Amino acid sequence: MTELPQTRGRLSPHRILSDLTWLRVGGPAEWLFQPADEGDLAAFLGALPGDVPVFAMGVGSNLIVRDGGIRGVVIRLGRGFNGIRIEGSRVITGAAVLDAHVARRAAEAGVDLAFLRTIPGSIGGAVRMNAGCYGEYVADRLVAARAVTRSGEIVTLTPGDLRFGYRQSALPEGAVIIEATFQGPQGAPEALAARMEDQIAKRDAAQPTRDRSAGSTFRNPAGHSSTGRADDVHDLKAWSVIDAAGLRGARRGGAQMSEKHPNFLINTGGASAADLEALGEEVRKRVFQDSGITLDWEILRVGEPAQGDSLQGKKGQRPADEQA
Repeated sequence: MTELPQTRGRLSPHRILSDLTWLRVGGPAEWLFQPADEGDLAAFLGALPGDVPVFAMGVGSNLIVRDGGIRGVVIRLGRGFNGIRIEGSRVITGAAVLDAHVARRAAEAGVDLAFLRTIPGSIGGAVRMNAGCYGEYVADRLVAARAVTRSGEIVTLTPGDLRFGYRQSALPEGAVIIEATFQGPQGAPEALAARMEDQIAKRDAAQPTRDRSAGSTFRNPAGHSSTGRADDVHDLKAWSVIDAAGLRGARRGGAQMSEKHPNFLINTGGASAADLEALGEEVRKRVFQDSGITLDWEILRVGEPAQGDSLQGKKGQRPADEQA
């Protein structure tokens, strides 16, 4: 086994990850590193051999860790990355802070970042995937992000550097976001709080928020036409094509496409990561057969399958170097 650098944070071998993901599935990390602060993280990555894989993990809200676990080092930010400070209309927040908490703190100071309130997960993952809600995205409000590169350099990245797209960014491979600066319009704290409460109520009415899920399973397909005419091209909702294919409530083992919102993949109890991913792949296959539309995963799937799992190498698999 490769000898790892000394740290001031916590470095745990063979750490089971299932209790760190919202879906409660997944095997062990070869190593789990919880850095003390950004200096500890930078020194560790700078000294880590270049052939050791690195995966930056947030709070596991948008993630399936496969049953065989993750090779290399999983990095999970904690107490040293959870500060928030507000300077006028700018909100500077550590990457480990929950999106909802940033929205609430900003609102208390009269800064409108309300779109973050209903987005699951932490700020690092929100920046990496250009998270958004109600027509507003991280790309609309981000001023800059600070990150530690795979070589241990601390860098500042602008929105231009990150080249945001729908649910994606060009974060350099292996980089770990440590801080983000947002700028929002001014608003009355009471009005912002009321709007966020309304958003929460609408979300809870439409989504299975009390179930074990990882948020939206598939990205909304874009640019389709029901008639073949150029002037009929429009975006579709993933839930609608899943529903049309008769897959609302579809099951595999303990995995199910929610009856309440069919684009939510849930663990009803006892599901394995293989069950969840296999059900997702079955949904993709049957939606394509029904409508000719290929759904792309929004949930990250990382790590190794358990022995005998045939999903290894499937199209759409993502490398273990992303922050979720």
